[in-house]
Amino acid sequence: MYQNYITGQTTLSLNLDFSIPANHIASVISEFVDSIPNEVILETTSNTGRPAYHPAMMLKILLFAYSRRVFSGRKIERMLEENLPMMILADNRKISYHTINNFRSSDHANKVIKQCFVYFTSLLEDEGLIRENAVFIDGTKIEADANRYTFVWRKAIEKYHAKLKEDVSALYEELINKEVVKAMAEEEAQTSQGLEILAQETEKEVEKLTDKIDREPKAIPGGSKNKAKRRELKKIAHKLRKDFIPRAKKYEEAEEIFAGRNSYSKTDHDATFMHMKEDHMKNGQLKPGYNIQAATTNQYIVDFALFPNPTDFRTFEPFLDQMKSRGILDKFQNIVADAGYGSEYNYSILEENYSDKNYQIPYTQYEKEQTRKYKKDPSKVDNWYYNEEEDYYVDKSGVRFNFKYYSQRKDRSTGMVRNFKIYEADEFQLTEELTQLAKTKTGRQRQIHYNPNWQYLKEKAKETLQSEEGKRIYGCRKSDVEPIFGHMKSVFGMRRTHLRGKKKVETDVGIMFMTMNLKKYGAKKKVKPSNFHFKNKKHRNSLKIMNSCVFISGLKIEFLPRHLIF
Repeated sequence: MYQNYITGQTTLSLNLDFSIPANHIASVISEFVDSIPNEVILETTSNTGRPAYHPAMMLKILLFAYSRRVFSGRKIERMLEENLPMMILADNRKISYHTINNFRSSDHANKVIKQCFVYFTSLLEDEGLIRENAVFIDGTKIEADANRYTFVWRKAIEKYHAKLKEDVSALYEELINKEVVKAMAEEEAQTSQGLEILAQETEKEVEKLTDKIDREPKAIPGGSKNKAKRRELKKIAHKLRKDFIPRAKKYEEAEEIFAGRNSYSKTDHDATFMHMKEDHMKNGQLKPGYNIQAATTNQYIVDFALFPNPTDFRTFEPFLDQMKSRGILDKFQNIVADAGYGSEYNYSILEENYSDKNYQIPYTQYEKEQTRKYKKDPSKVDNWYYNEEEDYYVDKSGVRFNFKYYSQRKDRSTGMVRNFKIYEADEFQLTEELTQLAKTKTGRQRQIHYNPNWQYLKEKAKETLQSEEGKRIYGCRKSDVEPIFGHMKSVFGMRRTHLRGKKKVETDVGIMFMTMNLKKYGAKKKVKPSNFHFKNKKHRNSLKIMNSCVFISGLKIEFLPRHLIF
């Protein structure tokens, strides 16, 4: 016996409960967003005009669309007409892609998505999902939504700007000698505002000469000197207006956009050119992108930030400060990261500002120092004999290095002053052979640069990492934080940002990370309304469309919503 299957005949099968399972990603998204207080979700709006769509609904739409690898505003609009879970989340409303994109690009959306991570971290803490009481930090680079060949390099701008300043100085001296302009500081004359003043005064002088020429006789033996002078000043004014001023404005604007970076893209000024792992041309091509820093626990992202730095070293301090300001870092006792963050500066920051936290962060040479080859290398100072009482070193050849003087270095990138003890090989050693070994190839005495503070911090980090607890916690790093970037790029299909500008990209990445969190949370745990701390009770039943009315029209039976026609 088979079920009735006649395509041309009208059947009356009534199913009035349009709902989705409790563990469906749409249910998880709706329950979580509804749990966020209204004072966080809502903002002050105008009392006139058409009421705006509720931000909670807009956020649900975007989270669900990203979970389905749909990022285009037009495709999201189409989902609102064709996808049942999306229609339920949107309360069967038709929303234009303009509205969707405007909300996604707004400052309000940026603020809301950042607060979502604060509430989600609290949820993880309440349910005991924080792993080893540790937060794991790592970074990845993602290509920006910018053209690849729209680069602007700081060195090129500085080079051409310096050449322009030289030309301006020469022109300024010429105008001063001709008594056309008033004297001003040379630095002021080299700016776009100063050039504007020079152009105005030159044009005024041209007008004065024109008045003089009008009063002169038409025929002057040997020609009019005023006409010759006016001709020269017109050329100068034209050069200022058409060449010098536009270039000066262009260079000044570029230098302001750089903000300490070495490059930026013309189509996304916040994107910086950097090497990417996705190198389809296999030539190390630089692409505009962002450095995403993410903090995770149990593979849940608890916070993130975007930086223009190609490396992770300089992102560590501002990222920790951000987590601390949001109250997220207070929920963790251990800070775990890879060797890319292990430096004297970052260790010092942890010791000074986060002394109540434990950190499992190896320095760059940590793994190498554990190898047998390194421990047997006679050129490494760590393997030399050191006399603590008399403060001298003896290398494997027998050359003695005595303390010579103290030295300081200032890092250009961080501004940190590093203190060194300089040890120098004695000029006269025990034997003639050792005396020769005490010299470099150029004939100078060999030296050792020893940093006591860095050595202390390295020993402390090594002790922590080699403890049983340190080994266990640091061993979780690879399986905790690194998979999220693979999931983001391969599983969820976000290999490139979809918006331009740092704030908008933050919203874009934040929606993606929160979608990943909720999908993982829903998959690992059967979600019930009690799992979230509800603040907005009126939204609890928003996932069900219950309607007892049936409209029969001709041979078609329509249920609400109208798009579900059988």
